[in-house]
Amino acid sequence: MVRQSKQSQEKNIALNPINATSVVATYQSKGWWIVLKSGLLYFAIVFAVGFVLGSIRLLWAVPHFGTRVGELMEMPLMFIAIMLAARWVIQRLAVPSVLWARLGMGLIALGCLVSAEFGVVLWLRGLSITEYWATRDPVSGNVYLLMLGVFAATPWVISRSKT
Repeated sequence: MVRQSKQSQEKNIALNPINATSVVATYQSKGWWIVLKSGLLYFAIVFAVGFVLGSIRLLWAVPHFGTRVGELMEMPLMFIAIMLAARWVIQRLAVPSVLWARLGMGLIALGCLVSAEFGVVLWLRGLSITEYWATRDPVSGNVYLLMLGVFAATPWVISRSKT
């Protein structure tokens, strides 16, 4: 099979609208696959960092400083992890710098994170969702909700800061 140069491929696409349509459809299907992979990878990295930091918080910070201060001490570190993970995943997987791709990445990761939080973490702690919300500190709980929004929006914010 003879490989065409990129310029001749672009010329064929320009001259043949049927090829152009198939190229766009292929790009869009690959685009969704990249968004899905990037969201899952973004979730996995941030969840792993959160698991490590949460273990440190529960074993060291909470006994020394209390629940509220321990959780609030963890938040800036999670913010840094979120920013670095989003930037790394976007660069590594070449996530398109368009709204649907970047927000899709963040929302997929958010869905996985909330599912993991309510599925795995509550099961390990032996809590129901209502017990979980009842035991949350009002200050650190609200900051946690804010951080969930930051987590979902960060891939889009990174794309906005580069334009």
